[in-house]
Amino acid sequence: MTQLTQLSQASVDLPLVSPEPVAARAFNDPAAAVEELTRLYDRAVAFLTDRFKHVLESSETDRHYRAFYPQISFVTDSHARVDSRLAYGHVSEPGHYAATVTRPDLFGPYLAQQIELLLRNHGHPVYIGDSTTPIPLHFAFREGSYIDGGQAAKMNRPLRDLFDVPDLAATDDRIVNGNFEPRPGEPLPLAPFTAQRVDYSLHRLAHYTATNPRHFQNFVLFTNYQFYIDEFCMMAREVMAGGGGGYSHFVEPGNLITRAGAREPESGAAPLRMPQMPAYHLVREHGAGITMINIGVGPSNAKTITDHVAVLRPHCWLMLGHCAGLRNTQALGDYVLAHAYVREDHVLDADLPIWVPIPALAEVQVALEEAVAEVTGYSGYDLKRIMRTGTVATIDNRNWELRDQTEPVERLSQSRAIALDMESATIAANGYRFRVPYGTLLCVSDKPLHGELKLPGMATEFYNSQVAQHLRIGIRAIEKLAQMPPERLHSRKLRSFYETAFQ
Repeated sequence: MTQLTQLSQASVDLPLVSPEPVAARAFNDPAAAVEELTRLYDRAVAFLTDRFKHVLESSETDRHYRAFYPQISFVTDSHARVDSRLAYGHVSEPGHYAATVTRPDLFGPYLAQQIELLLRNHGHPVYIGDSTTPIPLHFAFREGSYIDGGQAAKMNRPLRDLFDVPDLAATDDRIVNGNFEPRPGEPLPLAPFTAQRVDYSLHRLAHYTATNPRHFQNFVLFTNYQFYIDEFCMMAREVMAGGGGGYSHFVEPGNLITRAGAREPESGAAPLRMPQMPAYHLVREHGAGITMINIGVGPSNAKTITDHVAVLRPHCWLMLGHCAGLRNTQALGDYVLAHAYVREDHVLDADLPIWVPIPALAEVQVALEEAVAEVTGYSGYDLKRIMRTGTVATIDNRNWELRDQTEPVERLSQSRAIALDMESATIAANGYRFRVPYGTLLCVSDKPLHGELKLPGMATEFYNSQVAQHLRIGIRAIEKLAQMPPERLHSRKLRSFYETAFQ
């Protein structure tokens, strides 16, 4: 079952033990290809976890154990003539392409769809085999696994001498950022993320949200207020108690699962402490449900969570939150539909320069505007009474009002901004960067430039009346977007000159 070779490393000189290598095989059937990916991945993970258990039980530390991620490879020697309306599913030029793969149990439907499009558009088989990228031991264990630290500490050699550990050099965003330069002989990327980058985010998601990544849905709502989460939970529990209405179950932090037709969770355990960014999932078949995450306040949180949600390749994410209204004609409770962004969040400056425009996506904009009209009862020209479309400025200084007003107010006026917040531009910019369709609908909760702040009683009344309506609008917009075929929703606007075939 294993082959023994010598491992040459700067810090280690131990014999290397790995599973027998598997030669790449050609596949023309997406389901069979995914089945082989699953077999190879399960084999590699079982090898690592078994070897780790053996080391703990035997205290033998005279071997280095290594297993590899499976890989999809694809070779084409000609330019393909494909449907020019498609944003993904094809490569732009002849060459050798490859992508390492993790968690086919989680990404099976996604992988099958991407492989099917590649086969259809190019007419060449894909090849499935072992890659040369080691699986870090940490990622061989599923999210939430418990390892006895005391027992591991008894080993007489560092863990990294015996197993591969996460490698930051293989965990960056060069591919998706568009600055990946393959070494001579190295294949071009087939997918936007490497397997190790995906594994890193899957574990971070479980940590930040206290829910398993398998519960995440393809349509995501982000909010910066707990009021929205409370309303979402109340609505979801009513839906479950009423039979589900097309949703199968509702998942809360701690993987608490309430099934359709039930009023209480049947499994899971509430966390002792709420996570930094708790997630809630109203689950529908094929991932067509809704995930809602309270990201808290600030662009750092907004970047952190979208960095990790992006590896799940959602079909759309929307920001629903509160903002400062900047125009005298706005009233508390009015809506702001962002069609442009002023980015003063700074957290993405190194990944996406501020001179890069973040365009509005027509499909998302239309769905949001139609949802506002349907929920509020306003339409046409009358819709302007309660909603304004325009530029949203996102800033990283929550107390910007305490500075001298001349300079910031002048900049906001020149940008034609109608609202200010701390998250929306970050979420939109990361959607642009990761090719995830995005949109923003905010609710004016104060008007600092005009001295219009909520008094305590006003605040309670405002939240009671507006949060429920705002959430209904967001859910209605998602229902509209979910009815679109993914190839229509994933806009060509988000694709650069040289793109990976996989969405």
